[in-house]
Amino acid sequence: MRKTLGLLLFSVLLSIQVSAQTFTLEQLNGFNKLTMDEFKKEMKQLQFKFYDRTEGLSFLLTEYEAPDYTSKIGKFEYKEEKSEDRIEFEFKDKKEYDQYLKLILAAGYKETQKGKIITKEPYTDYYRNKEHIRLILPKAGESIPYTIIVFK
Repeated sequence: MRKTLGLLLFSVLLSIQVSAQTFTLEQLNGFNKLTMDEFKKEMKQLQFKFYDRTEGLSFLLTEYEAPDYTSKIGKFEYKEEKSEDRIEFEFKDKKEYDQYLKLILAAGYKETQKGKIITKEPYTDYYRNKEHIRLILPKAGESIPYTIIVFK
């Protein structure tokens, strides 16, 4: 609890909020450090509503939706390959996407790779040392969702 509170205070002081339901890069990165139980408690405190839970052969995904239904956040935990753990944040606003891109570049991340994920949405990867962030645009012809993935 104390660690979570300190993490939130630290991230609020160090960063710029884009909108009421948006998380800072530091918060998204911090969610990776939480256990699944701590993440669930944090989402309840932020008044996000449980959305879905998916359990695959090698992972567990728990998703929450913003109170205003404009965004969704999910935490992936992998059973064997912990380095694959990640936070995935979906939102609907292009301005928010542009703001994240600005923050990522200002924080010293460098673009390293572009491609398409398995469902055909275009992505761009950014790295700073060993830290990895992926920005995903909506599919061609669609206007939502925009996604930021912060890998552990």
